[in-house]
Amino acid sequence: MPDPQSERRNAAPIGAGLLLVLAFLAATGPFTTDLYLPSFPGIASDLEVTASGVQLTLTAFLIGMAAGQLGFGPISDRFGRRRPLLLGSAAFVLASVACAAAPNLGVLIAARFVQGLCAAAGPVIARAVAADLTSGASAARTFSLLMTIGGVAPVVAPVLGGALTGLLGWRGVLWTLAGIAALMFICAAAAVRESLPAGNRATGPAFGGLGVVLRKSRFLGYVLLFASAFGVLMGYISASPFVYQSIMGLSPEAYGLMFGLNAAGMVTSGFIAARLSRRVPPRSTVRRAVAVLVGFAVVLLVLVLAAVPPLLLAIPIFAMVSSLGFVMGNTTALALAEVEGSTGSGSAVLGGAQFLMGAAVSPLTGLGGEFTALPLALVMVGSALLAATALFLTRQRQPA
Repeated sequence: MPDPQSERRNAAPIGAGLLLVLAFLAATGPFTTDLYLPSFPGIASDLEVTASGVQLTLTAFLIGMAAGQLGFGPISDRFGRRRPLLLGSAAFVLASVACAAAPNLGVLIAARFVQGLCAAAGPVIARAVAADLTSGASAARTFSLLMTIGGVAPVVAPVLGGALTGLLGWRGVLWTLAGIAALMFICAAAAVRESLPAGNRATGPAFGGLGVVLRKSRFLGYVLLFASAFGVLMGYISASPFVYQSIMGLSPEAYGLMFGLNAAGMVTSGFIAARLSRRVPPRSTVRRAVAVLVGFAVVLLVLVLAAVPPLLLAIPIFAMVSSLGFVMGNTTALALAEVEGSTGSGSAVLGGAQFLMGAAVSPLTGLGGEFTALPLALVMVGSALLAATALFLTRQRQPA
């Protein structure tokens, strides 16, 4: 007999209002990282710490996001989507207030970890809700649109962050983030209804779904691909304040504009990917985009080693960030299609791996100090090659 839930997914596309709210929730990561990136030099100066010390606040947030998703995903499979989402979103608001009031770097790092832990409910459950309501080509289109709409966050956040840094300082930026967290909670409470009926929820151990999805090798291959692509993005994000301001000599406002331009490239490619999903298989799109990613990562490394004028580095960086719009949404759809019935746990593993990779690469880009782009180039080449390897491992094997 046909699966009633599958029929419902195909027959009832996500409405524009819910899509916008899910994109807003999925953009928790960009908002909580990109908004305060222009403040990095100010935080380092005010708290009298090094660039690597400031980057630890980003690393702590990413570790928290990874751990939180591994918790909220399976819990949402067991108890439904809405209640865990509201609980996590409310705690996210409180943790954001703690970050804004932090008196020193140690407290800020700890508060950022808790903030990530709580904020994780937004993206992991938003993906699960989207997977509950769509499937197939519709899922690829929905996830690409989620990235495209959510891509407004990395366009707006650094520009807003650069302006707020000049007007209010880094604490004012973090108080603004606390306000955004409160708005996310209100939107989730008002718009997100329960998408996982009681009869379709997981039974048995609360985290048993993790064991189910971790036994699916093709799913794990797509997880590695997604995490590696995110490694490229997070390497760029964590190093960008110093690459654009310290190496290229741009002001915080100009850095925000350049960051927004790169994000706009990713948004545009995500929109194109959503349109292509109607006639081009998602995997074909991903294959071509990964080739572009690897190619321009190598170009960036060559330019850094050749000691060209620093502004030229912006060209391959733009190309790499833009190519990610073709990769991220489609890879999410491909991964979750492998674990139907455990999409919350699948979303948790996907998001957990994503942010663990981000936490791993973020401090690496600052190892050489704030006046060299070589660590960034090496991180981007390594992450791009790992993505290409993962794509190869997920190929369909021909029967003997």
